[in-house]
Amino acid sequence: MARASRTFVCQACGAVSPRWAGRCESCGEWNTIVEEAPESAGVGGGPQKSLAGARAKGRKIELVAMSGETADPPRHVTGVNEFDRVTGGGLVPGSALLIGGDPGIGKSTLLLQVMAALARKGKSVVYISGEEAIAQVRMRARRLGLADADVQLGAETNLKDIIGTLENGQAPDAVVIDSIQTMWTDALESAPGTVAQVRASAQELVRFAKKRGSAVILVGHVTKEGQIAGPRVVEHMVDAVIYFEGERGHQFRILRAVKNRFGPANEIGVFEMGEMGLAEVPNPSALFLGERDGETSGSAVFAGIEGTRPVLVEIQALVAQSSLGTPRRAVVGWDGGRLSMILAVLEARCGLSLAGQDVYLNVAGGLRINEPAADLAVAAALVSSVSGMPLPADCVIFGEISLSGAVRPVNQMDARLKEAEKLGFARAILPASAARTRPSTALKFTEISDLAGLIAHLTAGGSKATGDRRAREV
Repeated sequence: MARASRTFVCQACGAVSPRWAGRCESCGEWNTIVEEAPESAGVGGGPQKSLAGARAKGRKIELVAMSGETADPPRHVTGVNEFDRVTGGGLVPGSALLIGGDPGIGKSTLLLQVMAALARKGKSVVYISGEEAIAQVRMRARRLGLADADVQLGAETNLKDIIGTLENGQAPDAVVIDSIQTMWTDALESAPGTVAQVRASAQELVRFAKKRGSAVILVGHVTKEGQIAGPRVVEHMVDAVIYFEGERGHQFRILRAVKNRFGPANEIGVFEMGEMGLAEVPNPSALFLGERDGETSGSAVFAGIEGTRPVLVEIQALVAQSSLGTPRRAVVGWDGGRLSMILAVLEARCGLSLAGQDVYLNVAGGLRINEPAADLAVAAALVSSVSGMPLPADCVIFGEISLSGAVRPVNQMDARLKEAEKLGFARAILPASAARTRPSTALKFTEISDLAGLIAHLTAGGSKATGDRRAREV
């Protein structure tokens, strides 16, 4: 019998190499390659038997037409509306979810609240903790006022024992595994938390969910880059991947779906951290703008879209004279590379040079913006900070900026403007080409065709720029 070959696996990205190295060639991380024992061939498996099985003729599967109708999957509605929004309307039986976030951001708190809400609706739920003892989980439940909920608790890391317990009797409606990095199976000789153990444990739990119809929620650790630790193949195994975002200095927490087979992706739910846990925020726009000072320069209100929800946030910019040879470029809540692009366009197309000045950009409230529609609001905040002239407090801004300096249209303009009108805004600065699909709102529009027109409009005092061909009020 041939000797099993040794395998070296990177614990950061999951890349496999035939020999040890100090630096992973795939992801570039140092000291992350660890030797792991080869995985077993499975029950009754072996090289010869696997080869014989491959030669055997497979059974015929049934093929159906795409035009047929299929009923929507049933869901376990938790009653936590923001969580249900992100998952697409509730937990689907037989699905597997992966939730990641920074340590201490509130993953365990939220899932305990969700499981308690399900238990109070008559569902059978199980919460398995691999990081905390039963006494610690009970202490958190008493602090959150959830001690009376019928949630079955367990503290175990042996995957075989967990699966055996869950398969004994009727399968629960929902199961939480906190966390997947602490689980281990004796089929592998690797330590808990390694790539092989995480992959094997996730595969067994996903198989249990599909077989018994339980909704399984896996909690995952994140790396220093903010990605879920372990191999990316785990994200492909599960039906939904959800990230818990937010800064510890802010009371807001953002639950964002980046993958969802049973609902819209990139949907967000907003929570506020308080003494009684995480409270839902049904109108995040009003909360993000609640403490805004409209008389300060460098502040602009951006009307964005997160999933299917319009959200208004404040973008703050500060431009100051630099005392360093290389000026600072600090960004919180936005893409730093996109800020560099906006600064280059301002200098090349508009003659506004910020090469010798420090630039600080912040998205208030802890929300992270990913869409390019925020370009125009960022540029307006920068121009306002340089000129010292505050933008109108009742004005929202959105639009994408190209490298030529032109302002490009964005999608879902109607939803953005209706949200702004609902919150009491009276004016909007938007791309000029959007006039063809102008919605029926009471807002006063200023159409901008390029970045030079935006600067002319802002520095001319708003309505004085009506004669400029690049900024036209409607």
